[in-house]
Amino acid sequence: MDWMDKLLYPLQWVVAWILAIFHEIFTAIGLPADSGWTWVLSIAGLTVVIRALLIPLFVYQIKSQRKMQLLQPEIQRLQAKYKGKKDQYSRQAMAEEQMALFRDNKTSPWASCLPLLVQMPIFFSLFRVIHNMPKVASGDVGAIGGFTQQLAIQAENSSIFGISLSAVFTDPGFAVKLLTGVLIVIMAATMFITQKQMMAKNMSESAMANPMMQSQKMLLYVMPLVFGIGGIYFPLGVLIYWLVSNTWTMAQQHMVIRNMPAPGSKAEKEMLERKARKGKTLKQDELKESTVTEEAPKKSGQRQQPVSKNRKKNKKR
Repeated sequence: MDWMDKLLYPLQWVVAWILAIFHEIFTAIGLPADSGWTWVLSIAGLTVVIRALLIPLFVYQIKSQRKMQLLQPEIQRLQAKYKGKKDQYSRQAMAEEQMALFRDNKTSPWASCLPLLVQMPIFFSLFRVIHNMPKVASGDVGAIGGFTQQLAIQAENSSIFGISLSAVFTDPGFAVKLLTGVLIVIMAATMFITQKQMMAKNMSESAMANPMMQSQKMLLYVMPLVFGIGGIYFPLGVLIYWLVSNTWTMAQQHMVIRNMPAPGSKAEKEMLERKARKGKTLKQDELKESTVTEEAPKKSGQRQQPVSKNRKKNKKR
């Protein structure tokens, strides 16, 4: 057992037990124990459990993105304050004020990366479980949680289209390269589409103009590229996990963007248009007023309150 296995062993233990439980459930309802599709369903079950546990983190991510949208006027005023000042003191002062603004409002421009970062240790734990599967089957490595030698032998004997779950793109054989290559491309594409959807539909123009968002634009292209290149070393079972996880993310994000879009975003305009087509004009006007009010806070940090027409007339008198 190398240093990575020692470091990740607690998570490997949990991942292996979840896989074993789902495998037992599917074999109990009549699926063959040594079928590759039984193990594919077990990996899909593991993915659903992990993503369900990450829902609170996803909610935090959405709330943070909304706060970032509402902070755009303050960020723009901060940028105008230090516009043209290139000295190190001014740049440091601007960065400190910006971080203080994020801290006071309990948000961060990097909140959108949290679900991915949390998934990484789980991802590598599954990678190590599948990587060590032949060793567990041969008895060179002891059982990992509920992943016993008997289960490892069944997993080793299983295949999808004649390809083992532990097979990687670099293994010999055209069929191996074709199946894993297709999954790698789909995995990278779903990751790109998910991030692109968030930026294109659920962010206002002012939010996209923020310099910190420019770095996230780079991640839009870098992350799929990194996973695409690294995917040639991922076992087939790990590619299946990541593909199911990306599909979950796309569906979850689509529902949130459609029904709870960020203020000032393209998705919000589309939602208002849908409501208008259904005859909900009054609610549309109210929502527009709420959006404008929230996007223009005062310098003091308090939200500007809407003023009725009668009060405006009284003020003029």
